[in-house]
Order: sequence, then structure tokens, then C-alpha cells
Amino acid sequence: MSYSKIIAGTMTWGAWGKQLSTKEMDALMHHCISNGITTFDHADIYGAYSTEADFGKAFKDSGIKRNNIELISKCGIQYVCEKRNNTVKHYNYSKDYIIWSVEESLNNLNTDYLDVLLLHRPSPLMNAEDIAEAITILKKEGKIRDFGVSNFTSSQMEMIGLRIDIDVNQIAFSLTQHSAMLDGTLDYLKTNGIKPMAWSPLGSVFKEDNEQTRRIHKQLGELKDKYNATEDQLLLAWILKHPSGITPVVGTTNKERLTQSMLATKIELELEDWFSILVASQGHKVP
Repeated sequence: MSYSKIIAGTMTWGAWGKQLSTKEMDALMHHCISNGITTFDHADIYGAYSTEADFGKAFKDSGIKRNNIELISKCGIQYVCEKRNNTVKHYNYSKDYIIWSVEESLNNLNTDYLDVLLLHRPSPLMNAEDIAEAITILKKEGKIRDFGVSNFTSSQMEMIGLRIDIDVNQIAFSLTQHSAMLDGTLDYLKTNGIKPMAWSPLGSVFKEDNEQTRRIHKQLGELKDKYNATEDQLLLAWILKHPSGITPVVGTTNKERLTQSMLATKIELELEDWFSILVASQGHKVP
């Protein structure tokens, strides 16, 4: 399965963010596609189980052909809200629940299939055999094309992967959260042909003001003219250079920032510049 080089994350499109109208979602979808962003990342819990349906209504009205886009969704997190009879946040990866959840997502998104289903968070009680059985049924019925996980460690992927092929792992990865590059996670993904996707790819660079982020801004500022790029673009280019082939999931609803994000895919950082950005984040030279 192929995805666009930048993925549009929809978490803030609805109730948990900008509360876009059907018309606004329609326009944003068209803007993404016109800029080469054809993959849209969802999760059943976004908007307290409401954003998929909001997006699905806009998609139905949009005139966009289903085979021109890719839809990702996630299941498993049991969120405490009015739409679910949950008393505590937990995870459910029973065979029946996974199948039911996918069918709910398909109905909400107004589609016959998901391009990829992800297990949203690892559960200490997940049973690999149950998961494999559910995924096998969903694939056989044509309801999902690829299967993946999100926020899983190498050992958790190994446990699941022995029973069913894993195509994707979506992880937190950015200049300020790059532990996956050091703890073997990205090595495992590369070795096993699993596609890495990065949520929150800008990390805390624009959210926090501390010694680390000040060092980063200083270093990026010194490279902006050289690459004719914004700081956002340089942060994405830094991720894109990693040989594991990470695809950033960009959560903005700002059309200009989405356009600029896609342009980051054309930036090829020089080797020493890549390391200078890493050093700025870590605050020390590499060993």
C-alpha cells in the first residue's frame, strides 16, 4: 500500500479542535488532494467518537473518488464519554470488538474499506491470536487492506507479527522525541519491512520555551536561508531523511501550512546539517 509523502491527521478537524463544518472539511480535503496529500489519518475516538462521521459526511458530499485517497483509522481505546458506556479508560482488542469497531468506522466514514487499520495503543491484555483472527476475517471480507499498530514497541510488534503481518507502526517521532531512533524501534521496522508513520512530527519545538527549544530555533534559524525553508519544513525534512522511510502525520488544519508541509518533501538536508540539528536537540555532540 502506498501513502502520500505527508499524511493529513484529522484529530483536530472536528470536536477536539477547529470544529470544521461539512463545507469546510470538504474544502480542506480538496486542498490536501490538490497539494498531493491524499492520505487521511483517523481514529475512532477522535472528537469523542464523532469526527469520523463528520468527515464521512463531508467526503460523501465532496465528489472525491474513493480510489483517489487513502483512509487510515485506529481502534482499541475505550474512551469515557457520552457515546460509550465506559466507567474507566481502557483498551479492548477482542476479536468481536475489533470487527465491530471497523464496521462502525466504515459506516461513519462512508466507505467500504479502510486502507489500513491500526491498533491504537498496546494493551497488557491483548491476545495476539484473537487479533490475528479478527484481521484475517476483515481482510478476507475486503473491509481492510493493510494492518498495523500504533505506539507499539519492538517486542510487542514481534508478538503480533508472528501471527499476522504488520504493515505500519505509527509512533511519536520528532526532533524532540526521537527515542525510536535510539531504542531499536526504527531498526526493527526497517528490518521487517514495516512502514513507520510519525504523529506529532514537530514535537515540542513550537509548544515549549526551554533551553532545548531555544537551541533548536537558533540552529534552524541558521539553516533557513540555505534551504529557503521555514523551521517547520526543516523539522519535517529532518524526519524524512531517516532511512527507515518515516511518513509524517501533520495535524494542522491551516491550508498554507499543509502546502508548506508537502514542499518539505523536496528538501534534502546535507549530512552535517542533519547532525547539527540533532546536536541542537540533544545539547551535546554525538558520542
